[in-house]
Amino acid sequence: FLYFRTSLVTPLIFGLVLQSSLTQLSIITKPNIVLLMADDLGIGDVGCYGNNTIRTPNIDRLAKEGVKLTQHIAAAPLCTPSRAAFLTGRYPVRSGMDATNNYRVIFWNGGSGGLPPNETTFAKILQQQGYSTGLIGKWHQGVNCESRNDHCHHPLNHGFDYFYGMPFTLISDCQPTETPEMDRGFRRKLWLYTQMICLLTLTAALGRLTGLISVRWKTLTCLAGFSLLFFVSWFSSYGFVRHWNCIMMRNHDVTEQPMVTDRTTSLILRESISFIERNRNKPFLLFLSFLHSHTPLLTTEKFLGRSRHGLYGDNVEEMDWMVGKVIDAIDREGLKNTTLVYFTSDHGGWLERQEGKRQLGGWNGIYRGGKAMGGWEGGIRVPGIFRWSGVLSEGKVIDEPTSLMDIYPTVVQLAGGALPQDRVIDGRDLMPLLRGAAEHSEHEFLFHYCGIHIHAVRWHQKDSGAIWKAHYMTPVFRPLGSGGCYDRGFCPCFGEGVNHHNPPLLFDLSRDPSEAKPLSADTEPLFNTVISKIGRATEEHRRTLTPVPEQLSVYNVVWKPWLQPCCGTFPFCWCDKEGDN
Repeated sequence: FLYFRTSLVTPLIFGLVLQSSLTQLSIITKPNIVLLMADDLGIGDVGCYGNNTIRTPNIDRLAKEGVKLTQHIAAAPLCTPSRAAFLTGRYPVRSGMDATNNYRVIFWNGGSGGLPPNETTFAKILQQQGYSTGLIGKWHQGVNCESRNDHCHHPLNHGFDYFYGMPFTLISDCQPTETPEMDRGFRRKLWLYTQMICLLTLTAALGRLTGLISVRWKTLTCLAGFSLLFFVSWFSSYGFVRHWNCIMMRNHDVTEQPMVTDRTTSLILRESISFIERNRNKPFLLFLSFLHSHTPLLTTEKFLGRSRHGLYGDNVEEMDWMVGKVIDAIDREGLKNTTLVYFTSDHGGWLERQEGKRQLGGWNGIYRGGKAMGGWEGGIRVPGIFRWSGVLSEGKVIDEPTSLMDIYPTVVQLAGGALPQDRVIDGRDLMPLLRGAAEHSEHEFLFHYCGIHIHAVRWHQKDSGAIWKAHYMTPVFRPLGSGGCYDRGFCPCFGEGVNHHNPPLLFDLSRDPSEAKPLSADTEPLFNTVISKIGRATEEHRRTLTPVPEQLSVYNVVWKPWLQPCCGTFPFCWCDKEGDN
């Protein structure tokens, strides 16, 4: 009997040890990493996060086969700073990628600002670990510093072996049939000033010809020259936005200038699948940075009119189809069990993006606010989905504070790399949380920036389960109670468009995720204790910041002709190499 029991127990113990060893081996072995990032997608636009009218079966499938994070937070509410934080694992203020002015993103391919060359991206570390690294789609982290071909901010200078996509971001100016989007208000002012100067010049000339005004011809000539110079100074950039910003590149070469938007989606999908296929026999990192669902909502004909939410819904459903094609390619190549797939958005949906009665921006579900709002949940709470078959549990949901910055240490550790020791890394490795080895997120505090200003701070009080959030600054909504800055199109970070709160507005997100009912000392016994704790943490955080060059300063943001990527002899920049092929 004893021998019989031993003969049963021994194989059982051996099996458990073997299973544990195999599981551990799968963690140690370098997995392929596929990072999927949507552009301007609201958390409320995805089926597995509560949307029952826009169809996202492929994104939902990822959540069903993996882990879904319900409190996944972007480090900034706009593209450029959020993506800088994602790539570096650091708050964008640490790299100079957050703004002190109203120019809060990279505005031109021909600007001199961008992700500094001394920043170490996760792609650079994975490249050093022997990974093939590719970026397909949107970059929006700058191109050049001092000359047209120095490529100091380019993806290939930040650890990517291969790049195909837009060095800038998709904007309505890229679609000739759409109303121009870029700096629309400023352009109107420039046109107005030009007309006023021309009118003044013509009036003075007519007055001189009729003898009503005594003015010298030399003065009139100077005035006319100034009018022409003023017009050329701004029209040379804003008059050709489509040629300067709406371009496609393969590595360092411009392939389309301007881009042919009808085929952009198919080319990005083709490039993504091709990258997976040609790297299937070695570890690879693919960062597929979608142009969906940013305006002008490029959508192929077969998806037009399919959703119940107009063009925006059509565009989201097409992106979901693209996600499905990428997942199918991974599974078809037999890489399902050796590939970590991650899906997210760079920030919340753009509430104010409308054309007439058409809503062209996303929906953020129950969360207040949206894109450009650094404090409110709707601007920074985004989807966060992981699938790694055989390693991560299926259908698991985690309601712990996590950040896009956490991807950095997570993928670096999985690749066997080491985190930089000469700088602060704000992200935390997510694998213990994802695998169930840790019950709570490592984040105690998260700081919610709008530009360089801290608008809100989140404190995860782990012993009680409370998620306290204090708002020091909030945007002024116009019209009042509308939930957005519809008068401006974007909510500002400072100035007259912002309210300051002393004491701060306090919410417990575990009880009030919509931030509908601010607490006070009268309604919350811990009010003063919580505010004091968050205040001390904020001061400690500020002491970790060091001065760095401002990448989004006015000088760095403005267009510089000598930095403009060009596929011909400047200013005659035009090519269609994809069409030629």
